[in-house]
Amino acid sequence: MNDSVKWLQQHLIQIYDRNPYVKLLDMQIVSIAEGHVKMDMPVAADKHANLYGAAHGGSLASLADTVMGVACASCGKRVVTIEMNINYLKGVAAGSTVLAEGKVIHNGRQTIVVEADLFDGQGNLAAKSRGTFCVIGRFEHE
Repeated sequence: MNDSVKWLQQHLIQIYDRNPYVKLLDMQIVSIAEGHVKMDMPVAADKHANLYGAAHGGSLASLADTVMGVACASCGKRVVTIEMNINYLKGVAAGSTVLAEGKVIHNGRQTIVVEADLFDGQGNLAAKSRGTFCVIGRFEHE
């Protein structure tokens, strides 16, 4: 792994460790490779759950948007979300941890398309998401 890739990975971890919204929802980066990122989020009953005791769809959508954004950033590009969709396939119980995996499927000059899979604590697919991101700049090695 070259120095600029290593620098970018460390820089992204630092950025997202300080991000107020990421901290609010207790999201954590698990792994970063170029175009492929894994994050997790505990589903706390008093923070992430809906009235049925399962993860609120908004918290899962936030995790999907974040993991896809970090996947874009892992390619060295600063982005903002243009659009995203999410399909909820299975409920995630409070007290478990959601694992999200974001993969870049198109890395263009102006837009990046990313898919995210979210898994419950038993490894079952709980949601699928796809997003399009607008490239607004690059991360430069300092």
